[in-house]
Amino acid sequence: MSETVLIVDDDPVQRRLLEAMVQRFGYQPLVAEGGDMALKLLGGEQTVDAVVLDLVMPDLDGLGVLARMREAGLDIPVIVQTAHGGIDNVVSVMRAGAADFVVKPVSPERLQVTLRNALAAKALAGELRRLKRSRDGTLTIADVITRSEAMRPVLRAAEKAAASAIPVMIAGESGVGKELIARAIHGSGARRAKPFVAVNCGAMPENLVESILFGHEKGAFTGATEKHPGKFVEADGGTLFLDEVGELPLAAQVKLLRALQEGEVEPVGARKSIKVDVRIISATNRDLIADVKAGRFREDLFYRLHVFPISVPPLRQRAEDIPELARHFLARLAAEEGKRVRSIEPEALRLLTAYRWPGNVRQLENAIFRAVVLADGEQIGINEFPQIAAQVDPDAVAAQPLVEAAPAIAAGWPDTREGLPAHPPAEMGAALLRLTDAQGEARPLEEIEREVIRFAIRHYREQMSEVARRLKIGRSTLYRKLEGLGLDDAPLVEKENATL
Repeated sequence: MSETVLIVDDDPVQRRLLEAMVQRFGYQPLVAEGGDMALKLLGGEQTVDAVVLDLVMPDLDGLGVLARMREAGLDIPVIVQTAHGGIDNVVSVMRAGAADFVVKPVSPERLQVTLRNALAAKALAGELRRLKRSRDGTLTIADVITRSEAMRPVLRAAEKAAASAIPVMIAGESGVGKELIARAIHGSGARRAKPFVAVNCGAMPENLVESILFGHEKGAFTGATEKHPGKFVEADGGTLFLDEVGELPLAAQVKLLRALQEGEVEPVGARKSIKVDVRIISATNRDLIADVKAGRFREDLFYRLHVFPISVPPLRQRAEDIPELARHFLARLAAEEGKRVRSIEPEALRLLTAYRWPGNVRQLENAIFRAVVLADGEQIGINEFPQIAAQVDPDAVAAQPLVEAAPAIAAGWPDTREGLPAHPPAEMGAALLRLTDAQGEARPLEEIEREVIRFAIRHYREQMSEVARRLKIGRSTLYRKLEGLGLDDAPLVEKENATL
């Protein structure tokens, strides 16, 4: 799914102008006629990634919107535009929290670069904030990057689990983000100020499992040269995350069950037990019910851990998340590698969306990492994903929806005459021009002129100066004809506010 840009302007012509630009850049436009409506949209359910805000508006102006956004804690990049580019205005809006400032009429190139930089900076700031919160144990459910309907039940369940100390078991394929969900539950709960300790049960040597989990005394066994507290004691007061808990050997499962039942652990070689207060979150990519039936996992331990199950869907079932995750990984990895890579080409996003991702989010992150290293320019294309491109059917890529709108065809120009498409391709426009109507009578000159002008605007990509030159009329004459022929509501990309 493309990023959403909110356009706030009281001038309908400017709104249509900006809406056409934003669509052309590959973003999803959202339009507001004033400051009050903009604040309602920002407070709604739809995610807004950036705002293009007019400074001078009746009622609530641009500075007022910025102030309200700051009061509400909305961390969204805002690009302010105005017809008056004085230094005082620039200083005022930048102090109010704007990310950038442009002067009307803004060129498409300037707006595209400004939006790209603002969104890249937002993605990088979000990644850095998530990394810091993850390290500090304060990552929240709101920090989970998703736009998929399939993830809504997961996040709702995580919110309910965070409000309690109930044992949680997170199921899902390897790489789907089970630890991320566990950290979000911890960071959203009452124990967020306490430690979050993660241990991979499948990575522990079998003869050291008890020592790692429960600790040991000095001299308890060969090589125990000093005392070790163990993961349970390290997590005291906080959360212990047991990743891949199904890999635990049966002997360790017995001790783990006792620790959960009694609320105490007995370090190897110790003479007495230690009381611990630990919230348990476990995760597995195995079918533990099948393991219980096969005798590979203790049934009593399973029911002790499987109190509040959460199942995270694989990435292939939430394809809407792929572009968003890719952009966030790109922002962080490009900064880490010192590369000036700012975006991913729409065709590359279609390729990533068509791929099945057996390694899920972890594999996607590694693919973006490799692409960043390979990239020579500011954009990542299909050539930076050779291994993925070799495994994806081109027909499957073509079946994916384009992230951006076709630049040569603007939306909002319906043609209701029977037999003609609403948006004929520009190269076919002349062939589709009819001189007679359905009854075989000559069509009115006004209708033909309307269609010719519409075709010219599309053919020359809405560059109005070029349209007027090719039709051999002045721009002021062209604008008068647009109004007289009922075409003045078209989203023109270069319709200047000129008084000709």
